[in-house]
Amino acid sequence: MKTISTPAAPAAIGPYAQAKVLGNLLFTAGQIPLVPETMEMVTGPIEGQTERVIQNLTAVLTEAGTDWSRVLKTTVFLTDLADFAAFNAVYERLLGSAKPARSTVQVAALPKGAKIEIELIAAI
Repeated sequence: MKTISTPAAPAAIGPYAQAKVLGNLLFTAGQIPLVPETMEMVTGPIEGQTERVIQNLTAVLTEAGTDWSRVLKTTVFLTDLADFAAFNAVYERLLGSAKPARSTVQVAALPKGAKIEIELIAAI
């Protein structure tokens, strides 16, 4: 098993890794909209938070030697499903032709007051 870590994504805010590789599969920790350089949250509407989360996950994918075209599944956590349409528009625009399987659930709260968290599984 290999640990993936990159300064281009936020450092873990707890006792966990950004991602782990087992065989040819990458499993990421959930990413929230933290700016890696400052560890400050992107606040405001769901669109900006979604963009930051996808940028963070892209950095982890790149460090692991893969990309969105090889993502098998994402799990999306939203604090308000009323944000689903706006989130989905950004997700579709940024992922383009990559269309991984996806689950989206509403949760009561996320770390640091984030509106969104995404984790994924990808092939390497």
